[in-house]
Amino acid sequence: MYSSNHFLLKVENLTKHFPLQKSIFDKMVVKDRKIQLVTQTVHALNGISIGIRRGETLGLVGESGCGKSTLAKTIIGLHPPTSGRIWYGPTEIGDLRGRERKPFQKKIQMVFQDPFFSLNPRKKVMHIIGQPMQVHRIAGGQARKERVMELLEKVGMDPAYALRYPHQFSGGQRQRIGIARALASDPELVIADEPISALDVSIQAQILNLMMELQEELDLTYLFVSHDLSVIKHISSRVAVMYLGYIVESASTEDIFSSPNHPYTKILFSAIPSLDRLEFVDGLGIKGEVPTPINLPSGCPFHPRCPNVFKRCREEQPKLEEIAPNRFSACHLNDR
Repeated sequence: MYSSNHFLLKVENLTKHFPLQKSIFDKMVVKDRKIQLVTQTVHALNGISIGIRRGETLGLVGESGCGKSTLAKTIIGLHPPTSGRIWYGPTEIGDLRGRERKPFQKKIQMVFQDPFFSLNPRKKVMHIIGQPMQVHRIAGGQARKERVMELLEKVGMDPAYALRYPHQFSGGQRQRIGIARALASDPELVIADEPISALDVSIQAQILNLMMELQEELDLTYLFVSHDLSVIKHISSRVAVMYLGYIVESASTEDIFSSPNHPYTKILFSAIPSLDRLEFVDGLGIKGEVPTPINLPSGCPFHPRCPNVFKRCREEQPKLEEIAPNRFSACHLNDR
């Protein structure tokens, strides 16, 4: 899918499967007159291919449970990939561990969804933000303390807060601390996993604006995960749409919001509130329930709920193909 080498991060055919061991999901089968348990598997990621160019923001959207957070955590190394390849620049990093991966951990940092649980409640802010500098041997002693205070100022907080504990802050302040921690190792790529979903609506815009200002000031590249389409439209330069562990469409923000191609994207985007009428746009409606990632549908993963389904959809999985310059979609309707 992505043949050029000008991507800061490139993922190709990435899969991540989680076996369900000794659970109610195990199947009992009879083999050689004996009852055996067959462990089932959660197919969280199924051949994901994306690329992120330096300096841009790729927005990753989809319903809850589609695999967005799993993709983010697999890229950063919190989950080892089942198969597939991850490149950072010209270096393949998917299989790197320990000391080999450490230089890339410095360049790729993450802002987590819930600032109430992503900060160690037993450590002061000075330690929380300063720890990445210690781990990567960036600064020590007085230089580290000064850098922590500088980062607090950069995210809009009083440097004196460095001596406080996380429980002494509001949710928005904690997320600012989380952003400062992510910046402590001078990263090039920041993966933001639903960074504002746990915050009050009045605070969300402040955090978004802060992240956009920091991107321009520090020349950062973002992978921004969110289920909020208005947020994605505001912050992203390109958008990738996920469904059941697959990328079903990818395009520039302008193209995908003005003329979505995939039936799932059309239905998803039809629920965006209309600012002109102050009401929800009438959507096409999605039939049925989201299939389980334990037993994926045959053919197109969206075919059980698609209003345009036909025979080929049930039998053959569509490939994510370029349907226009820098625009990709996985739908058999594009061949008609």
